[in-house]
Amino acid sequence: MYFFKDSPKKKIVILLGHPDTSQTLCGELALLYESAAKKAGHEVRRFSIGDMNFDPILHKGYKAIQQLEPDLIKFQDAVRWSNHFVVIYPNWWCTMPALLKGLFDRVWMPGFCFHMIKNAEGKQTMGWHKLLKGRTARVIVTSGTHPVLIYLFFGDYTNEIKRGILWFAGFKTKLTKFGPAEHAPEWKLNEWRRKVVRLGKLGE
Repeated sequence: MYFFKDSPKKKIVILLGHPDTSQTLCGELALLYESAAKKAGHEVRRFSIGDMNFDPILHKGYKAIQQLEPDLIKFQDAVRWSNHFVVIYPNWWCTMPALLKGLFDRVWMPGFCFHMIKNAEGKQTMGWHKLLKGRTARVIVTSGTHPVLIYLFFGDYTNEIKRGILWFAGFKTKLTKFGPAEHAPEWKLNEWRRKVVRLGKLGE
């Protein structure tokens, strides 16, 4: 007789990156992932960018410290707590919504997700420490155009978040792209829903 162990339970942070708090496909997918993950026994903390209260503009760049709002501190604490990070957002102009980018501008700071290495004279070198190393991430992106067509015409529209943001901090990231979404038939939407539910159950 063979005994199969359940997959390890994870601590998952879900970030819904669509600023619209009403019904959207991204919102529906986030809810499906969250429900499936909780049902499978994973611990889940969810954030919706449209419900968070913060200034998305890094006014002085890195020249001055801009105090984090309570919602951003709560988000940072959740990411530190987690071992899997899920980001769901729509592709707008081959990148993420501005509000979502603003969140990363504000919280993806030295001391939280990375630390630049300095030499004996205190000067910055080319290396850095990835302070969130060991975690995994899943980025789910919806688009109005087929992802292959976007890539052929405009290149990789997920490089910014996959490598520039998540890889830089230490995440091993997998991508899921859904499109064209605006006029997708119900059978196609159901296919996407089933895939997201499966990812939620597995904590992937």
